[in-house]
Amino acid sequence: MRMMAAGLALLAAVAQAQTRYEGLCDASAAIALDAQHFIVADDEHNRLTVYKRGVPAAVREVELGKFLRADKESDLEGAARVGERIYWIASHARNSAGKRREDRHRFFATAIKGATVEPVGTPYARLLDDLLASPALARWKLADAAQLAAEAPGGFNIEGLATAPDGSLLIGLRNPVPQGRALLLPLLNPAELVAGRGPARFGAAASLDLGRRGVRDLAHIGSGYLIVAGPTGDDGSFALYRWSGRTGDEAVRVPLELGTLRPEALFTWPAGQATLLSDDGGVDLGKKACKDADKHQRGFRSLDFTP
Repeated sequence: MRMMAAGLALLAAVAQAQTRYEGLCDASAAIALDAQHFIVADDEHNRLTVYKRGVPAAVREVELGKFLRADKESDLEGAARVGERIYWIASHARNSAGKRREDRHRFFATAIKGATVEPVGTPYARLLDDLLASPALARWKLADAAQLAAEAPGGFNIEGLATAPDGSLLIGLRNPVPQGRALLLPLLNPAELVAGRGPARFGAAASLDLGRRGVRDLAHIGSGYLIVAGPTGDDGSFALYRWSGRTGDEAVRVPLELGTLRPEALFTWPAGQATLLSDDGGVDLGKKACKDADKHQRGFRSLDFTP
């Protein structure tokens, strides 16, 4: 396979200080709204939370339960911005017992209104069915994966979403990782789906070597992508990669010290910096894990860096 330019391997990322934001633990997707504000999805709740950069307390919350028509959490996992619209995607995964969870089958959009958002269009609930029926993706046998629990070996779990230059989207799979390679699935018609005009159309998947890891999130930056890679289950390491977006190019690992962070969300700022958010739901706060603690004790860590 054609490799990226050798000089790319020398690229490093310069990390800044960590910040801890309050109110939620399981940061799972995020997007910058402007130069100072960003919005976060929590995979344990059907709400979005707005923060001001560097300020621990939340600015506001946007409740989505009624809009999503979901009785339980939808397991929101990815976000991508196209103009003044943000697309959001749920995991479309089965639960730990391998049972299908209809509330997790959601793809939807919000419109940016200053330093907040409001839902637009209609949530789309048949994306997984369309994906499994797509001739462009048939070679990956994802129908088999979709019958398994999200974190089971070879299971199915969406965790990342990014904008492509032409306005289409890239869906990143945490699981499966066939032959040890992560999958990125091009979603060609996102606007049609939230306008109620399915089915979803897909292009041929990209298969990347991320050190036998899956995709935890990805973001378009410059002429390519940054990709957060992590284990398909709970145990394993995380790493940051850069990919050109071109078929045949492999991803190249970017040296960035993550420490104890478990990055699940990645987004970029208008000035070119990037931010990683850690899913700290399992962090021990004494007698309880973060996600089980009182709301005033909950929080997640972020790491700003310059790619």
